[in-house]
Amino acid sequence: MKISVLSVIAVLLGGTLPVQSQVVFEETGIKAVFQKAREENKLVFMDCYTSWCGPCKKMLKEVFSRKDIGEYMNTRFVNYKQDMEQEEGKELAGKYGVKVYPTFFILDAAGEVRHKMVGGMTAEEFLKQVQL
Repeated sequence: MKISVLSVIAVLLGGTLPVQSQVVFEETGIKAVFQKAREENKLVFMDCYTSWCGPCKKMLKEVFSRKDIGEYMNTRFVNYKQDMEQEEGKELAGKYGVKVYPTFFILDAAGEVRHKMVGGMTAEEFLKQVQL
């Protein structure tokens, strides 16, 4: 009986949560991201991270998971995150001169840098930085 009551509560609570409460990152390659940005007339937000980077993990957990950040970013940008130790990441690191993690870019649909941010930060600091 306890299991079925807990299951019903979990389903009911799950139904009340917002569907899009965090930053949604595209899972395609950068070329597809630029194409989507052109089609949607948006800028690209690119998160350059590594799997071992503590501040990168903190940004994911404490900043990119917030509803207000997600709503802001998802409506204005095509969001993309790239592990810079993977093949495409190594190419992008060379192209954009990424040497510190995390590094964040706001790019136009042609791949030109509009803004660059380096290092972990609070959600409030992040919002100030991305509000162009």
